[in-house]
Amino acid sequence: MEELAEYHRELLAEVQRDADAMGMITTEAFLEKVSDILDEAGEVASLSQAYHSGKHGVKNIQVDAYAWDPTDDEGVLSLVICDFNLAEDLQSILKAEANKLLMRLVDFVVAARTREFREKLEETSNAFVISDLIARVWKQIRKIKLILVTNRENRATTDAQPVGAIGGIPVTSNIWDISRLHRYESSGQTRGELIVDFAEEFGEPIPVLKASYDGAPLESYIAVIPGKQLAAIYDKWEARLLEANVRSFLQARNKVNRGIRDTIRDAPSMFFSYNNGLTATAEGVEIADMGEGLFLMSATNFQIVNGGQTTASIHAARKQDELADVFVQMKLTVVPPHEAEDVVPLISQYANSQNKVNAADFFANHPFHIRMEQNSRQILSPAGDDNYRETKWFYERARGQYADERGRRSASDRKKFDAEFPKSQFFTKTDLAKFENSWRRKPHVVSLGAQKNFSELAKAVGEEWSRSDAGFDETWFRRLIAKAIIFRNIERLVPHQPWYTGGYRANIVTYAFAKLVHDAETRKKVIDLDNVWRLQRVPAILEKASLAAAQAANDIITSPPVGVRNLSEWAKKQACWSSLANRRVDYDADFEDSLIDPDEARTAKRDDRRDRKAKSGIEAQREVIQLGSQYWEQLSAFGQSIGKLTPKDTGILQACSQMSVRPPSEAQCRAALAIADRLEKFYPQE
Repeated sequence: MEELAEYHRELLAEVQRDADAMGMITTEAFLEKVSDILDEAGEVASLSQAYHSGKHGVKNIQVDAYAWDPTDDEGVLSLVICDFNLAEDLQSILKAEANKLLMRLVDFVVAARTREFREKLEETSNAFVISDLIARVWKQIRKIKLILVTNRENRATTDAQPVGAIGGIPVTSNIWDISRLHRYESSGQTRGELIVDFAEEFGEPIPVLKASYDGAPLESYIAVIPGKQLAAIYDKWEARLLEANVRSFLQARNKVNRGIRDTIRDAPSMFFSYNNGLTATAEGVEIADMGEGLFLMSATNFQIVNGGQTTASIHAARKQDELADVFVQMKLTVVPPHEAEDVVPLISQYANSQNKVNAADFFANHPFHIRMEQNSRQILSPAGDDNYRETKWFYERARGQYADERGRRSASDRKKFDAEFPKSQFFTKTDLAKFENSWRRKPHVVSLGAQKNFSELAKAVGEEWSRSDAGFDETWFRRLIAKAIIFRNIERLVPHQPWYTGGYRANIVTYAFAKLVHDAETRKKVIDLDNVWRLQRVPAILEKASLAAAQAANDIITSPPVGVRNLSEWAKKQACWSSLANRRVDYDADFEDSLIDPDEARTAKRDDRRDRKAKSGIEAQREVIQLGSQYWEQLSAFGQSIGKLTPKDTGILQACSQMSVRPPSEAQCRAALAIADRLEKFYPQE
């Protein structure tokens, strides 16, 4: 409880700090923070803030944000209401209060469907934007998801609850309270436990065959699950079921998915034969022997790690009542929680699926992320002219690392940690994707939301890494931080500009950054990222140019072509980016002073690599000498005794053991340390 109370205090301070810096009210700042979490967690993608509160008849109506993706076959309309409490002490929210707030969303949807309500609204108002959207896409909506976000504690344990229907469309409710936010930020878990009760909640237990032998490292089962049952399970949990899946956020739009849908429609009885099925994991299972064989009663933290497309396509077909003859094979592996982070990604990577899993679909334990994490823990950023000491930028490879690293320290050590890794210099995988794809001039992709944008960058970086990982070195990391500094500076400045009228800040920021990069390229130049890194801030010249680009971005985003009403959807289109890319911006004459020639940037990178290689050689030589000649003589004897040394290895270790006669070269020292690392795993255990 004390841990949750501390998280609440820190959250309040962060929200109030962001509100002051961004020129927002605290509720807006809280909702903006939560929006990123909801997107990363797969709850809802690309949430748009659009506050409205009022009356419809005698009913109180309210909405704070919404999400709708016209390209998503699932047809889910998400509406969010925000409850932010400024009390310093942690408060609770009663079930009756939560239901009352959620009903305001229901009554808003009911109002939005009436022409009378819409005609009374100003066409530029948030209420009209959402109401008009609801009216236009009503026939495409297949589910309405109501979400309450609050910094109070919800003591109820229910989740994703059905609350009836509006106009025949099913409605579910969901609550993200302070406990759930804390769980996600500290560990990546969105709920305490996800328990799929096949027997009680979803019709019937599933017959299974045990596929693992006694004493096997992991317990495994083979099963066949009815399509209707699978669709019902997915209808409740949605992307939460696929959270560990490398393809969590695929939409059913490619050839494979169309093929799955065609099979369901045209040959449902052949679905089992044609489809490769599912690969699933669970942290625990309840198996019952009913005399006729084994049955899966329930599964704790059940995850579909391969077969997300199959699951989503079956769910999409449920309305057409085409699932009676559809059955899906499933391989289920029980993976204990302490092994999940390492084992589940590997199961997903190697499992058979309709789409080949390749380097583009990479996890938190992909070498790219590991290298970024290592760099973030080792590379000191300059003090610049605003600080008195060097610091580091903390890259969170896996959700909860920052909180865990900080939380396990004593109070005094926590202060040291905060000084070394300031919270303002913390960033996640999805933050990295925003910075990098803005630099790559893909603001329309960034506008799709955190997960979809990350997926796009994953494809690009995965392919580049598979060709050569050499480019993703320390220089690349330092320049990434420079991109982060520029991006966050624009983010901070936009809300305070006289032309900014509220809303679409996230879109304006990524578009402005991309415009800067584009306009530098038209001048055959690039932004001097190395200078930004050295200063740890944006130079005044570049800052002025950023604001000019941001104003142009605001004009383009808020003035769409005739017939386009939804600005959030407009910002997600290539046409929006093309309009800004082609727009002339009158920068100050000194704009080019913040740019450099591409050849100069490449030369700086080569020089940096050369300096680093020389430094690493010197450091290796120092370490080899410190270990002493006796160490290397003993290591050589040990390696030979177990037959793990090549003739070349033996020669290198011999050179190190005779350092009193002749010091080993830097290259020999680097090789010797690599040999020592390799032999370490063969050392006898004490």
